[in-house]
Amino acid sequence: MRTNIEIDDALMAEAQKASGHQTKKQTVEQALRLMIRLRGQREVDGAFGKYRWRGSPARSRKERGAG
Repeated sequence: MRTNIEIDDALMAEAQKASGHQTKKQTVEQALRLMIRLRGQREVDGAFGKYRWRGSPARSRKERGAG
């Protein structure tokens, strides 16, 4: 998709340096992928402690051969 946006030159230069990418396109695409991945991680993190595990630690260890 072609788009035209104004991005602060210093911010873009810093992002390119941090990412190691040579082009603005590569830098922006990596930033978008990172944002999506972080959002997914935040959603998973928010689920911790909300589900109750029903099982036996001893049986679980036995089934995987640990202990």
